[in-house]
Amino acid sequence: MTNKQIKTLQDRLWEGADQLRANSGLKSNEYATPILGLIFLRFAESKYVKFEAEIEADYDKNRGSRAERPIHEIAVEKCGYYLPDKAKYSYLLNQPESADLAKLTKEAMELIEKYAIELADTLPKDYYSVNSEADPLVLAKLFRIFKDIPTEISLDIFGEIYEYFLGKFALAEGQGGGEFFTPSTIVRYMVETLAPTEGMILDPACGSGGMFVQTAHYIARHAAKDKEINLRAYGVERIEETVKLAKMNLVLNDVRGTIKVDNSYYRDPYESFGKFDYVMANPPFNVDEVELNQVKEQKRFNTYGVPQNKSKTSKSSAKETVPNANYLWINLFATSLNKKGRAALVMANSASDAGHSEKEIRKNLIHAGIISQMVTLPTNMFSSVTLPATLWFFDKAKAKKDEILFIDARNIFTQVTRALRKFSDEQIKNLAIITHLYEGKTEEFTALIAEYKTELAAAPDVSNDDDIKPKAYWQEQIDWLTSRFPDGVYADVIGLCKVAKLDGEDGIKDQDYSLNPGRYVGVVIEDDGMTEEEFKAQMASLNAELTALNAEAHEIEKRIADNLRLIAGGGSNE
Repeated sequence: MTNKQIKTLQDRLWEGADQLRANSGLKSNEYATPILGLIFLRFAESKYVKFEAEIEADYDKNRGSRAERPIHEIAVEKCGYYLPDKAKYSYLLNQPESADLAKLTKEAMELIEKYAIELADTLPKDYYSVNSEADPLVLAKLFRIFKDIPTEISLDIFGEIYEYFLGKFALAEGQGGGEFFTPSTIVRYMVETLAPTEGMILDPACGSGGMFVQTAHYIARHAAKDKEINLRAYGVERIEETVKLAKMNLVLNDVRGTIKVDNSYYRDPYESFGKFDYVMANPPFNVDEVELNQVKEQKRFNTYGVPQNKSKTSKSSAKETVPNANYLWINLFATSLNKKGRAALVMANSASDAGHSEKEIRKNLIHAGIISQMVTLPTNMFSSVTLPATLWFFDKAKAKKDEILFIDARNIFTQVTRALRKFSDEQIKNLAIITHLYEGKTEEFTALIAEYKTELAAAPDVSNDDDIKPKAYWQEQIDWLTSRFPDGVYADVIGLCKVAKLDGEDGIKDQDYSLNPGRYVGVVIEDDGMTEEEFKAQMASLNAELTALNAEAHEIEKRIADNLRLIAGGGSNE
């Protein structure tokens, strides 16, 4: 999706929210549901029309014979759902002003649910009575607003919309308990680094299902043509409305899977221990109300140690809790993987250096050789919080179990607004290639350089369009890679990446088992090109300039003080 398309979508969302704010009486944290419902219908039809001719041809071929099959069965096989005419966005869009559009929209949702088991009791059906006496056409206007949104996309559209509403209106369900939406560029980086192929993937705090969607998109891009994607998603989410959103997201993106409403601290609906090929999540940070007695006997939480307070609670009636749940999540990721499983999770920076019982868990994980790499993210990457975060990557089949790759990505970002950053497509590829080089996949480095050179050859010398990069941009990408990895193989780069051993000088043990990349990669000290004599001369000049400025400041202070005394005494300095 281009920057222009994203901007168009955001403009339409804002216009829709404006309609609801001005005329419906809904609160800002209620805008998302009806808008997401309409956009689901819009994308559902956009996808369905691509299969419709094939669906009808298959149905007509056997109509009236013993081999005749219901058209909805054929549609589900080919598209994932059946969309009767009365459930189409275009049908609702073209209704006369006298029609009860809220009722028809609800009936459209019910028709879709009738033929799609995955969407049973999922679609938003009772949120469309938004018309008012002042404006009886609010809903009709919403349909018109979203009729032109771009539908040719390759990203998690529902995630993008969800992030927009969290950022604009700070929805309560997106901020409680340390929870926040994971921006798509971070998810894409996680997926590019994991490089998944097929299998079972778990997200125990799945939100809108973005991890699953981006994983499926990655596999589809890298799979052989016409090869069926063999991915099965298993999600857990404690907020029922968000579960519904995730189910809608999976259906629209052809992801087979199951999403369950549950609390991953206390229940394990998929019996996850040692089961999954991949685990990905952005779990809530720093939750401190999880009851210790309910988790300490679960092997998914106690295999590497259970986080506990230094001393038990002094109140006999109070239930003891874990200090925070960060290391419960970290444990869960490690124990949910099968023998070849890999994982990626977003975690608060503080977990990388946490002490006491958490440090012991971290030591056990490091000695077990499960942690493959750690990546520090830039600040201001999340729309609704400013909390700094780190990505943890696990690999149960890691060959070199006595070392960990550390990447400091704090200075790699694209500024979106004054308060928000993201990774560009090329920054995602450049960061991910570090991991692939470390894993010995040098051919991917060569292929990426070739890709950039192709773009360079076709690019204009100058461009005023954000979606059309000039030659200088592509040359910059090539230079960034070749200056850091001139031989096309992995090498430690000061300020960017470092492979740290468990033992040895400045090793992980020497760093007291810290997993903070900043402790290992170092800081780049730029060469100013001056000789020692030139440096001394410049410092002397700067010192003289500072002395003169200080003297001038003191003189100004004296004049101000004199003037104040004159004013206070009623005199004049004229």
